[in-house]
Amino acid sequence: MSRLQTTDGLTEEQQELLKLVRSFVEEQIIPTAQELERKDEYPQAIVDQMKEMGIFGLMIPEEYGGLGESLLTYALCVEEIARGWMSVSGIINTHFIVAYMLLHHGTEEQKQKYLPKMATGEIRGAFSMSEPALGSDVAGISTKAVKGEGEEWTINGQKMWLTNGGSANLVAVLVKTDLGADRAHANLTTFLVEKESGFGETAPGLTVPGKIEKMGYKGVDTTELVFDNYTTTSAQILGGEPGKGFYQMMDGVEVGRVNVAARACGVSRRAFELGVAYAQQRETFGKKIAQHQGILFRLADMGTKVEAAHQMMVKAAKLKDSGARNDLEAGMAKYLAAEYCADVVEQSFRIHGGYGYSKEYEIERLYREAPMLLIGEGTAEIQKMIIGRRLLEDYKLKG
Repeated sequence: MSRLQTTDGLTEEQQELLKLVRSFVEEQIIPTAQELERKDEYPQAIVDQMKEMGIFGLMIPEEYGGLGESLLTYALCVEEIARGWMSVSGIINTHFIVAYMLLHHGTEEQKQKYLPKMATGEIRGAFSMSEPALGSDVAGISTKAVKGEGEEWTINGQKMWLTNGGSANLVAVLVKTDLGADRAHANLTTFLVEKESGFGETAPGLTVPGKIEKMGYKGVDTTELVFDNYTTTSAQILGGEPGKGFYQMMDGVEVGRVNVAARACGVSRRAFELGVAYAQQRETFGKKIAQHQGILFRLADMGTKVEAAHQMMVKAAKLKDSGARNDLEAGMAKYLAAEYCADVVEQSFRIHGGYGYSKEYEIERLYREAPMLLIGEGTAEIQKMIIGRRLLEDYKLKG
């Protein structure tokens, strides 16, 4: 076990679970990640093993068939999985957010219907806010649900950037509903959309066109979602009441930011491990490059950033587990961990020199994957807006 990224106060059960996940990463993910990534192949065998291990139900309570673990435990598991291959952690991230939203905002009927099957991985979740014409401007959503007779709703519009959009069979979708509220956010509603896994018309009036080609983050499918007179009912509104969607989604994204921070921590630790190992193997000017002061300074900077990001992520997770508001800490953790990850990966890439540019070396893959963490679950600029506003609340001048 590395001295970096250790976590104080873990129970024996947490330590055993992390040991199991770490062994799984070492034996099953790291040896296959390069080949699967090169083929842009969905890691079905890895996913099947994660189902058996109960990873898909980590935070789902035992009463619904899950393991009932804390956000901290989940984040530490994600950190280990992302260290092996970030795409695998992405497969469970959106699933986890949908399960969290159901648990905290769903009706009891919705919980009973979905959570037990989500715990086993039989139902796989994805969530959707973004659209082709907007990124972080959630209030500008144009995909619209119109209420018809009785409890029927019809949805039309196009959603964008769905992680697991093809493989998932349950999608939490944020849409506009004209409820007459003065604030745009109060006119948004989350619908639970059931569909078949795959591409094409996956439900009447619902099409997943295909995978979006990306520079990195391969293996996991990223898609659009097109609604063309898709019909649903009020029973599929998360929580049963329209107009609550924005707040439900933001709660999910808040814990999702802890998740992204954990993924960044995992990727940065792997980049550090590759860099420090290569520096002790490669020789120039008659000695190992780790003995050159320039490289030694890089290693010191990388190790410090790996450790700092981890501890901030842990703090944000623990705060959420305590029941306290953690939007400030989650924003800080996501912002810092993603920025540090990009920097640590680049420094490791530089340590590798020309070989870092070769697809035969793992650092080349990490170099393409790290940028996604800078924009996923809110860009750095969005995080700084959240952080700044919360700081002004806490440090507001008196009198």
